[in-house]
Amino acid sequence: MKTRTCSLLPVLLVLLAALQAASAQKNGIDIYSLTVDSKVSSRFAHTVITSRVVNKADTVQEATFQMELPKRAFITNFSMTIDGVTYPGNIKDKAAAQEQYSAAVSRGQSAGLVKSPGHEDPAAPALPQMDIHIFEPQGIRLLETESTFLTNELAEALTTTQSDTKAHILFKPTLAQQQKSPEQQETALDGSFIVHYDVNRTLSGGSIQVENGYFVHYFAPEGLTAMAKNVVFVIDKSGSMSGRKIQQTREALVKILDDLRPQDQFNLIVFSSEASPWRPLLVPASAENVDEAKRYAAGIQAHGGTNINGAMMMAVELLDSSNQKEQLPAGSVSLIILLTDGDPTVGETNPSKIQENVREAVGGQYSLFCLGFGFDVSYSFLEKLALDNGGLVRRIYQDSDSALQLQDFYQEVANPLLTSVAFEYPGSAVEMVTRENFRLFFKGSEMVVAGKLRGQGPAVLSAQVTGRVHKQNFTFQTESNVAQEEETFRGPKYIFHSFMERLWAYLTIQQLLEDLVSASDAERPALEQKALNLSLHYSFVTPLTSMVVTKPEGQEQSQVAEKPKEDEDNRHMHHFYSRLHLVPGSALGAGPGQAQRGGSRFRVKGSAGGHYPETLSAVRTRKKVGWRVFAGLPTMSGDPRLPGAAVVLAAEPPDMDTLRVPDYFGLSSLIKPSGLPRSVSVSASPGAEAPTPAPLQAPDAILPLPGQSVHPLCVDLKHAQGPVHLLSDPDQGLEVTGQFEKTHFSWIEVTFKNPKVCVHVSPEHVMVTRDQGSSAHQWKKTLFTTMPGLKMTMDRTGLLLLTSPNKVTLGLMSWEGPGAGLRLLLRDTDRFSSHVSGTLGQFYQNVLWKPEAAEDGKGTLTVQGTDHPATRELKLDYQQGPPGAEMSCWSVVL
Repeated sequence: MKTRTCSLLPVLLVLLAALQAASAQKNGIDIYSLTVDSKVSSRFAHTVITSRVVNKADTVQEATFQMELPKRAFITNFSMTIDGVTYPGNIKDKAAAQEQYSAAVSRGQSAGLVKSPGHEDPAAPALPQMDIHIFEPQGIRLLETESTFLTNELAEALTTTQSDTKAHILFKPTLAQQQKSPEQQETALDGSFIVHYDVNRTLSGGSIQVENGYFVHYFAPEGLTAMAKNVVFVIDKSGSMSGRKIQQTREALVKILDDLRPQDQFNLIVFSSEASPWRPLLVPASAENVDEAKRYAAGIQAHGGTNINGAMMMAVELLDSSNQKEQLPAGSVSLIILLTDGDPTVGETNPSKIQENVREAVGGQYSLFCLGFGFDVSYSFLEKLALDNGGLVRRIYQDSDSALQLQDFYQEVANPLLTSVAFEYPGSAVEMVTRENFRLFFKGSEMVVAGKLRGQGPAVLSAQVTGRVHKQNFTFQTESNVAQEEETFRGPKYIFHSFMERLWAYLTIQQLLEDLVSASDAERPALEQKALNLSLHYSFVTPLTSMVVTKPEGQEQSQVAEKPKEDEDNRHMHHFYSRLHLVPGSALGAGPGQAQRGGSRFRVKGSAGGHYPETLSAVRTRKKVGWRVFAGLPTMSGDPRLPGAAVVLAAEPPDMDTLRVPDYFGLSSLIKPSGLPRSVSVSASPGAEAPTPAPLQAPDAILPLPGQSVHPLCVDLKHAQGPVHLLSDPDQGLEVTGQFEKTHFSWIEVTFKNPKVCVHVSPEHVMVTRDQGSSAHQWKKTLFTTMPGLKMTMDRTGLLLLTSPNKVTLGLMSWEGPGAGLRLLLRDTDRFSSHVSGTLGQFYQNVLWKPEAAEDGKGTLTVQGTDHPATRELKLDYQQGPPGAEMSCWSVVL
């Protein structure tokens, strides 16, 4: 089974491919091969997924091929190879495809429908082999890989090579590497694998590339400063938002308010049956105003109905009033961000009337971005509301990371750089150009325009891009030598050729589909026909087309592949799947010379076309290619500590003298005769109630003690409040800061100079910022990210390790045990330079260690002339992750 995907990659192509075989191993179905082959040329990816399955049973079995696509990806082929013969899919308009499918059913023939299965979880597939080639004539300046399943052992199966314009990523695990453990030989690893890359940028009008008579113009200038923005957050607090939804909304809103800049203006509107503003007008994002707004947001409670119309009218009135009073900064950008989880139930409830009211009130002055929380809201209603007013719509999925989804979206619109952006080309040189005018350009995005050259084309194609910044007009000029560009793409054999024509078709179809949302009844037929013709000509499965796969006489089965609608109950990626009957003794997918072993085999091929991520009239520069294989994970059952068993807090060295205290109070204790108790074993006598021993505490930081290899240094910050400069080493390009509140860190931030990366952790999540993009990660979710000069790994225990060649290793954790909060650890501290400093760094700068008599368990650390008493104590060691283990360390309180 093979699936091809042709995708634009300025942000994300997470291709998720899986073969679902219900009870596969029990039913005798063996997935013995799954490969992913992706060729990325100038952001456009052509991805082929091939899977092979054998039916080792004596009866007919059913297997399901399932692939999840990004929302804006297009399937371009789905084919099956049976006994060496390939049966490809045919693209038809929906009516014709349904007619063929229905005819097969009416004749009593086996028929299948390929559609979105919602939230099904596929059974464990084989881990695929991945082969990814990237070609970028602009030059590749950043290449990273990120995975949620890689370990240090499995990382050996991953190889990455890079030159100025090319990159090759190969992942080829052995069968042993795919297994979770030798005891679970039938369970493959699962997770996602993503490749991030970015290209070299200039201050000019971008890059124009030409291939086979078509051109594409990428525009993302460097060096622009962000414009001030005026933003009104419109938050649904109706009864349906109660529980986890409103909790995550409050959490995200508090974080988003922290990201406002002092030059910004903002306000909040909360609505249920009625709408109410936080302030009568927009206010500056001063520290005082932001703090007050955060306290207000933290107290939002859900109840009542949903008056969307009233809330939107109030938002526009707030911006109008502030504008009339000349309180908005000159040349600033005004945004409205609406978050709702349901349809209107109070006030004006007619969706069309609300859309009309909002469009008339906004009048093209402001941009509206709509966020639909969950699947109870009408996506099509919000989509038209946003597109009518120069914004976009995004669904927020009701998961544990919903707050991160909200924050990620805000980061996309947080920094407007240009307004009224227009692309101009010589009319005599080009034709059939895609959209050339955009309302806003945001930091971290990239605008893409494509078209066809007229006739033989000009020798040199020139372009001019204009835009406004702070009421000033900017003009960007660029030109491209057509013959040289054509030659650039003619040579490499590993790229997907003629991709620019398909890229042009893809962009044109996507823009026609967007135009259909806001089109009048009179305009719709012409737009639909044009989009349908392009979809059929370039074999794209779009909302207007379907793909039919028909097997031969005797085994006839029709498969219909359709593009799911966003209002269907699917998740980030749309599912595409096909159920297949596997007949024992027949060979499916066995090509010429392929060995037949133990039953029927099939190979299914399919393809998906063009992924161009959701844009704000632009696309973020972060590019990702990847796949995710879903598999059922074993559930942790029960607590390893059995009721009634003794609780052993530490192991006692066998050579230590001990004595047993008479059990007068039903408590037996194992105590060292002199000095500090080294371990305690507690057991309850029958009929007696044993007191619970005080839990061991996890120190704020665990450090290797200079000159002391046996016991580490445990540091607790009891007297430090507010911002803390933890350590800095300019020679290593490393700085660590934190915020200590009462008894724990509220956040810790690690900044690397090379590569330029910032890792900000809070008890809720991990935020990684590099270049112009940020990515959020949940604790206890496996992570394996590599980039030049830095590796970030996190296992399911939640221990995040930041390692770099010849540099100190830092560990971070959101500890949930006794004394919950953020924790930090250091390794390889011998790599610190002589310039290290900070609250923790000081312990590696001319430290004098004076241990007292061993039996006293006391010592002194002299750091830059200051004595710090140290006491030997039992602490909870989290260096290997929870639940932690007892350790003896030298404890210092700062």
